[in-house]
Formats: sequence, structure tokens, C-alpha cells
Amino acid sequence: MKGSLKKLGGVVVAAAAGLIGWLALFPPELLKVGDGYAAKIVCSNVFLAGRDPQEVLAVDVQAPGHPLLKLVSVSVDRDDKSVTARFFGFAAPARAVYQPGLGCTNVSGGSAEALAGAGRAVDAATEIAAHDPARSWPEGSKADIDPAIQTLVEDPALAGPGMRAIAVVKDGRLVAETYGPGFDRDTPLLGWSMTKSVTAAIIGRRIAQGRMNPADAGLVAHWKGDERAQIRLADLLAMQSGLAFNEDYGDVTDVTRMLYLESDMAGFAASKTLEAAPGTTFSYSTGTTNLLSSLWMRTFDDPAEALAYPRRELFAPLGMTSAVMEVDASGTFVGSSYMYATAQDWARFAELLLEGGNWKGKRILPEGFVAFMRTPTEASGGDYGSAQVWLTENGIRAGTGSFPPDTFWMLGHDGQAIMLVPSLKLAVVRLGLTPSRLGYDVQRLNAKVIDAAD
Repeated sequence: MKGSLKKLGGVVVAAAAGLIGWLALFPPELLKVGDGYAAKIVCSNVFLAGRDPQEVLAVDVQAPGHPLLKLVSVSVDRDDKSVTARFFGFAAPARAVYQPGLGCTNVSGGSAEALAGAGRAVDAATEIAAHDPARSWPEGSKADIDPAIQTLVEDPALAGPGMRAIAVVKDGRLVAETYGPGFDRDTPLLGWSMTKSVTAAIIGRRIAQGRMNPADAGLVAHWKGDERAQIRLADLLAMQSGLAFNEDYGDVTDVTRMLYLESDMAGFAASKTLEAAPGTTFSYSTGTTNLLSSLWMRTFDDPAEALAYPRRELFAPLGMTSAVMEVDASGTFVGSSYMYATAQDWARFAELLLEGGNWKGKRILPEGFVAFMRTPTEASGGDYGSAQVWLTENGIRAGTGSFPPDTFWMLGHDGQAIMLVPSLKLAVVRLGLTPSRLGYDVQRLNAKVIDAAD
């Protein structure tokens, strides 16, 4: 019996050693994606938002995410401003590094070296004056509270689970704001796919400067000679390029591989083949917007000038002091997903769109560009606009119920939403951590605010 137990024990030890060795040397890609996600989210929230890393891991990463994420641990190196995540404390390590002005980037090996110093240059490129708390928003940070609307945003049933910030703009003033526990008006929050609309605005700025045109085709050098050369900038903006891209989350798919395993996200998206003729089929694709980021950045001869451009040409004129758009390891903005800003700064961007691209009498975006952004596309069946905005949310389409025909939305993962109604000069910013499985409907809040504001 003792001999049998020893043999069994030896087998168990050998199997455990083999499993550990396999995980250490050949970790499954799902674990790599999980560690990349954990490292990135913790890094950004620690170094941009000043939050506790273990709280971020538990609340932002593990609680709403894949069950395997509960096996992830993170370590923070505050000297080199990095976060490393590992499964079981050793497997599939992933590292994210913070650069001032550029936020956090997933890196591997020496890929962080390409970013060294670039962030400091961006941070110093344009100074943005701090907001006076005694002056009314948007020049300052003081809210001019409308009691009826403030009551609505403070209603837990309307604000929803996991709410972190709500800000309401009416007639150019901040008329209501509220924050979840541990968050305030100075906390930068991730917009996820709301960042796509910011990327569209940056492209609008380049169009205004004569450096891009929606009719442009032949956009990528290695597309020359195949049908992808027919893809226009307008097709990419409208999510109707015809490029194959798997947008499913929760496993290793195109979108998760791109965000957490690829150093050149735009290159990965551009490598995809056509699955439909350009302009004929709507297919929402995070890869498409990262390709758009690469395209507008290539309109500059100097990469440093491109990196400084969003801050100089968009964030600074609007007074968006907190806004940081993050880059991948190749130095390209992750314009699909990674912009952090306070609720008040997201509201400043919304106000720019409400004013048709004007800010304090200065034209930032081309005449008619915002109207173009929200012009419905035939390929989407009217659900999506011509430049990275939605015309429906949770089954509600602009022009139905309480929602005026010119309503449109910026939407992001886990409950990020901005409703814009130019005819009412109204925007509702709602940020939080609210997975779709919770069943929260931001349209209940939006409808109530419209009724109170109209």
C-alpha cells in the first residue's frame, strides 16, 4: 500500500510539475489576454486616476470579467511606473507601462523603448490652464444646478448600478452632476468605445486642414493591387469597409487579440481580408477605428507632432485638462477604446458636438461635419451614423418617444454613454462600470432628463 501511495504521489508531483512548466513556457493565449487586460486596466487607473491597484483589480477587472481573472495577481512598480499581471503568480506575465501624456501601454520585451520620452514631449507640448472652481462650467468647474434635473441624476434607479459619474449639459451650462462612492469631478474615467467618436472628430479636424478627405481611397500601401484599395475613408468612418473582424468579447477573438496581444493594432486590423464589398455591409469593428487612428497620424511627417495633435488641436481649445488618449506599443493611438477624461471633460467634448463643431466662436470641426457624423447609413439600416456615432441605443431610435429626430449617442463598453440632442442643446454623460448582464437601461434616465429639460 505504501509503495502504491508513493507511486501515486510521484505521478501527482510529476503532473503538477509538468502543468506548471507548461503554463510557464507555453501559456494559453486566453491567459495572455487576461493578464494583458488586467495589467492595462490597473496601470491606467493607478497612474492616471490615482486609484488603489488592488481595488481596481478586484472591482474593475475580476468582478465583471471572465471567472479565470480571479486567478490573476498584479504588482506595481512605482519607480518605473509599470504594472505586471500574472496568473497563479507566475504564468503568462503581461506588463503595462505608463508614459506622461500617453497613459498606459501593453508592452513586451523592449517595445516600451519606442515610447520612452514621447509622453513627456506630448505632456509639455501644450499647457492647459486649470479650471477655476468659482467660475461656471465650461470656463470653470462650477455647476449651475437645475434642481429638477439634479433630482433625476441622484435617483439610484435612474443612475443605475455601478454609476461613477453623471453630468448634464443644457444651453451651454453644466446643470447637474453626481458621482459614485470613491469618484469625483477630478477622477479621469475610461470611455471605452466613446473614444471612437473622439477619433472621428480628430479626423474632422484634419479634413478642415485639408489633409484628409472622406472620398480618399488606396489608404494602405499593401492593399495596392487588391480589392481593399477600393475602401474609402468614408467607408471606415461608417463601419462599412467590408474588412473581416470578429468583435466578440470573452474569448481570444480578433478584438481581444488586437487589444492585448498585438503591438501594432492598426497593422493587425489592416491585415484582415475583405468579407464584403466596401460600402455594402455594416459591421461594427474596433479594429476599424484603430486603423483610422493610424491613417490620420500618417498625415504628419513627424510622429511626435502627431502624438501632440489631439492635445494641441482638440483638448487644449476645449479646456479638457484631464483628457489622455493612450497608445499601443507601436506609438499609434488606440482611438477605438482608450481615452480617459473626467465627466466634466467628456461633457466639454459633447458640448463641441452640440454646437456643430464650434467652440467659443472658433470653428474646430468643418462646417457640417457633426451633421455628417450623425447622418444615418443605409448599410446599418439607420442604426449607425456616417462617422463613429450611434443613432439607436437599447432599441430606441432617434425620433421615437421622447427622443427628438436629431438625437445621437456615443456608447462604450460596460455602461459608458453620452446622449446628444442638438435641437435642445442637451447632453447627458453617464459613466460607470455596468456590465450589460445587469439589465440597466440608460434610456430611462435620458428620457426623464429630456422631459425635464424640454
